[in-house]
Amino acid sequence: MNNKSIFIILLACTIAVHANAQTNIETVLSSVEKNNKVLTAHIQYWEAQKLDYKTGLTLPNPTVQGQYLFGSPTTAGNQTDIFAVQSFDFPTSYKKRRELADVQGNLSTSSISTLRLDVLLEAKSVCLEMIYRNKLKTHFEGRQIVLEKLKSDFQTKLDNGDGNILDVNKTTLQLLEISQLQQENAIELKRLQTHLLELNGGKILAFSEDDYPLTPAISTFEEVEKAFEAADPIRQSLEQEKLIAEKQLELSQMWRLPKFEAGYHYQGILGQRFNGIHMGMTLPIWEQKNRTQTKQAQVIFSDLQLESYLNERYFEIQELYDRQLSLKKSMDEFQTALSKASNTALLDKALRLGEITTIEYFLEMSFYQNATIHYFKTEKEYQLAVAALYKYKL
Repeated sequence: MNNKSIFIILLACTIAVHANAQTNIETVLSSVEKNNKVLTAHIQYWEAQKLDYKTGLTLPNPTVQGQYLFGSPTTAGNQTDIFAVQSFDFPTSYKKRRELADVQGNLSTSSISTLRLDVLLEAKSVCLEMIYRNKLKTHFEGRQIVLEKLKSDFQTKLDNGDGNILDVNKTTLQLLEISQLQQENAIELKRLQTHLLELNGGKILAFSEDDYPLTPAISTFEEVEKAFEAADPIRQSLEQEKLIAEKQLELSQMWRLPKFEAGYHYQGILGQRFNGIHMGMTLPIWEQKNRTQTKQAQVIFSDLQLESYLNERYFEIQELYDRQLSLKKSMDEFQTALSKASNTALLDKALRLGEITTIEYFLEMSFYQNATIHYFKTEKEYQLAVAALYKYKL
């Protein structure tokens, strides 16, 4: 093998190892944030909205009118009138409109952040579920190997006239059960992979991790709640909506002020020409009735909506915090119990020596296997609770 071939092989191995190393949760979240169709569409929507908010901040279009009137009798002459008029609101209202547009534009940032966190938490939850399923896959495969060997030993003894067909049948049933569990687990893994593909905008993203990421050290509830509130984009959106309602109230008070129009007027009749300035004013008497009261009600509503959310979020975080504490305690108890009850080797030896029956063996093993699966599930639920609790860090 020449040096060039060796170099190509080493390069391919390096790329493969690097690609495999990069397939972790952080890589998945980075890819989903880049490729998710819903998030991309939402960002584009808010870009359009920010442009829409800036529409109408300038003066309205000027009006140009002209008329030519034929006189009767002919001695009355013909009359020509030309108007060029520009209307405008009270000057201070344009400042209020720009302030409102700026506040409305700022709403896009918190709205996009809210959806981004929802999408990334969903993607992370899918990854955590897949890690759980991969753990089960490894566990079932190991159990299948043990049972296949056990069945082979029982069959050998039976063929030699020193065994029992019932032992073979019991092991066969155990293998069927494991096979069924493997099929169900494979179906769920496939569903999760498809969901991850959807979240990643249809772009293939392989994920085969079977170890959970390190969880952060859990602070006190007060510290977690305070940090969550400071970074919560939903709270920021509601505060922004309240500010928008306040700005709309300020703008509505501008409708009490008159509107103006100014322009040029030309008139020609009987060979005479008249040029002058056109002025006009619209009095706000009826058209904007109850507008200010409506905006005041919206300010009160937005304030109550913010208070309601803060109250709801507080107890939601409290529930998540208590849940992760309870799950952590259960997980630690399972770890301790399983480490003490890990006597698979002893059971195998006792079965080979005839100290226990096949029924006793499978009964004891079922206790251990069920506890192991329950531990895997508790571990997954704990990881999901911690991910939701620290969602704002994604």
